[in-house]
Amino acid sequence: MPLRDDARSVLRRMTPAGAGQAALRDRFVAHLDEHPDGVLRTCRPDHVTASTVVLSADASRVLLTLHAKAGRWFQLGGHAEPGDATLVAAARREAVEESGLDVSLDPAPVHLDEHAVPFCGPGGDAHHLDVRFVAVAPDGARHAVSDESLDVRWWPVDDLPNPDLAAMVALAVARVRASR
Repeated sequence: MPLRDDARSVLRRMTPAGAGQAALRDRFVAHLDEHPDGVLRTCRPDHVTASTVVLSADASRVLLTLHAKAGRWFQLGGHAEPGDATLVAAARREAVEESGLDVSLDPAPVHLDEHAVPFCGPGGDAHHLDVRFVAVAPDGARHAVSDESLDVRWWPVDDLPNPDLAAMVALAVARVRASR
């Protein structure tokens, strides 16, 4: 199954957390219906991206990266690549590349977000339609800092350096705690 078809399937099966998330899901699916290249960074102005919220084993901390271009703390993630078979595989690849942690992802998205990304390619008109998954790092896991990051660090889930992450992290924590 092509990546675009997988992304549509993942999004259609998603159970959104509220009306705002449902509206984003519908927007993302419509984008993919209209754009055969909708999961690739060459699709402008919008393209689907994949992220991972990595939580500590006890779900009390979240691993964030200080993004080199944005200069802000974010979850791990980025663009799909032509070799990614699924959206979950793209999110996992990005998480491994950016953190060095070998994690497994919950295959159901935990959160969606649409945001402008002025530093994403020529023209500065890109919008990421970000599909966010959750993973739990094993106890004692050691992370690394990639070339794409200025730093990678664990943060308490109730004391985040970027308040824009609060809703996403809360949903991830709730998902992990509910699965135990």
